[in-house]
Amino acid sequence: MADRMLELAAEQDGFPGVESVREQCGTGITVSYWRDRDSIASWREVTEHRVAQNHGLLEWYRRYQVRICLVEHEYGFTND
Repeated sequence: MADRMLELAAEQDGFPGVESVREQCGTGITVSYWRDRDSIASWREVTEHRVAQNHGLLEWYRRYQVRICLVEHEYGFTND
Protein backbone atom coordinates (compact mmCIF):
# COMPACT_ATOMS: atom_id res chain seq x y z
CA MET A 1 0.00 0.00 0.00
CA ALA A 2 2.89 2.36 0.73
CA ASP A 3 4.17 1.92 -2.82
CA ARG A 4 0.71 2.62 -4.24
CA MET A 5 0.32 5.74 -2.09
CA LEU A 6 3.67 7.02 -3.37
CA GLU A 7 2.55 6.44 -6.97
CA LEU A 8 -0.73 8.18 -6.29
CA ALA A 9 0.91 11.11 -4.48
CA ALA A 10 3.30 11.56 -7.40
CA GLU A 11 0.27 12.13 -9.64
CA GLN A 12 -0.95 15.01 -7.45
CA ASP A 13 -0.26 18.65 -8.20
CA GLY A 14 2.11 20.15 -5.64
CA PHE A 15 3.96 16.97 -4.62
CA PRO A 16 7.75 17.26 -5.05
CA GLY A 17 8.70 14.08 -3.18
CA VAL A 18 8.95 11.93 -0.09
CA GLU A 19 11.57 10.53 2.31
CA SER A 20 10.97 7.38 4.37
CA VAL A 21 12.94 5.26 6.85
CA ARG A 22 11.89 2.00 8.55
CA GLU A 23 13.50 -0.03 11.31
CA GLN A 24 13.44 -3.84 11.10
CA CYS A 25 10.82 -3.89 13.85
CA GLY A 26 8.51 -1.86 11.62
CA THR A 27 8.82 1.51 13.34
CA GLY A 28 9.39 4.26 10.83
CA ILE A 29 8.96 7.80 9.67
CA THR A 30 7.76 9.13 6.34
CA VAL A 31 8.02 12.78 5.37
CA SER A 32 6.00 13.87 2.37
CA TYR A 33 6.63 17.29 0.91
CA TRP A 34 3.94 19.49 -0.58
CA ARG A 35 4.02 22.88 -2.25
CA ASP A 36 1.45 24.45 0.07
CA ARG A 37 -1.45 23.78 2.46
CA ASP A 38 -3.94 23.64 -0.43
CA SER A 39 -1.93 20.77 -1.96
CA ILE A 40 -2.00 18.97 1.40
CA ALA A 41 -5.76 19.48 1.69
CA SER A 42 -6.31 18.12 -1.82
CA TRP A 43 -4.20 15.03 -1.04
CA ARG A 44 -6.25 14.36 2.10
CA GLU A 45 -9.40 14.21 -0.05
CA VAL A 46 -8.14 11.67 -2.62
CA THR A 47 -10.50 8.69 -2.23
CA GLU A 48 -7.88 5.96 -2.51
CA HIS A 49 -5.72 7.78 0.06
CA ARG A 50 -8.68 8.01 2.46
CA VAL A 51 -9.29 4.25 2.07
CA ALA A 52 -5.62 3.59 2.89
CA GLN A 53 -5.84 5.86 5.94
CA ASN A 54 -8.86 3.91 7.16
CA HIS A 55 -6.98 0.62 6.78
CA GLY A 56 -4.13 2.14 8.75
CA LEU A 57 -6.43 3.11 11.59
CA LEU A 58 -8.20 -0.24 11.72
CA GLU A 59 -5.50 -2.74 10.79
CA TRP A 60 -1.89 -1.59 10.53
CA TYR A 61 -0.97 1.04 13.10
CA ARG A 62 -1.16 1.18 16.86
CA ARG A 63 -0.52 4.90 16.64
CA TYR A 64 0.61 7.60 14.24
CA GLN A 65 1.42 11.30 14.37
CA VAL A 66 0.98 13.93 11.66
CA ARG A 67 2.94 17.18 11.69
CA ILE A 68 2.52 19.92 9.11
CA CYS A 69 5.70 21.98 8.96
CA LEU A 70 7.17 24.74 6.83
CA VAL A 71 10.70 24.19 5.54
CA GLU A 72 12.25 27.64 5.35
CA HIS A 73 15.82 26.64 4.62
CA GLU A 74 17.70 23.46 3.82
CA TYR A 75 21.36 22.57 3.44
CA GLY A 76 23.46 19.45 3.67
CA PHE A 77 26.76 17.73 3.08
CA THR A 78 27.68 14.40 1.52
CA ASN A 79 31.15 12.95 1.79
CA ASP A 80 31.17 10.16 -0.80
